[in-house]
Amino acid sequence: MKKIVKNTVATAVAALALLASGGAYAQATDASTAAARELFEAMNYRTMMNGMMQQMAQNIGGSMRAGAEAAIRNNPKASEQDKQAAIIKMEAELPAAIKPVQEMLSDPALVDEVLAETVPLYARTYTADELKQITAFYRTPVGSKMLASMPKLMSEGMQIGQQVVARRIGPLMQKMQENKKTK
Repeated sequence: MKKIVKNTVATAVAALALLASGGAYAQATDASTAAARELFEAMNYRTMMNGMMQQMAQNIGGSMRAGAEAAIRNNPKASEQDKQAAIIKMEAELPAAIKPVQEMLSDPALVDEVLAETVPLYARTYTADELKQITAFYRTPVGSKMLASMPKLMSEGMQIGQQVVARRIGPLMQKMQENKKTK
């Protein structure tokens, strides 16, 4: 169960990193740092991140359950009876594992910390002029629509990604077990 929580938290952190990704790094300047802060203000970044964290907190239980159940069901060494017993045990233990993850995702300090560490990333990645152009875009109607849609799109995109991975994980685990047997 701890491994599932750790993997789920890692997935959440990776999703946050996607928001902060950029190209090659340059040296941050005072102007680019100020422009990055202005960009995040125009993006209403704090509110957007709070919304994403709330959605992640709401969805984390289902994600953890699906991951744990897939791991149990795809265990070729376990009998059907063992799998059923493991699922019952997982269902009993899961609420205690979900709660601390939801609390962590709901902590307002988490968004503050992400924001504090993301501003320098953007300031190193983009020039002050580039950041001002991006800010101008987000202040347009289509830019505003994009920002408003982003939490929902990210949440649904993560669910799609999990479904795609879940479809592939069973066959992958079987192949790995077969390769293990032949060696």
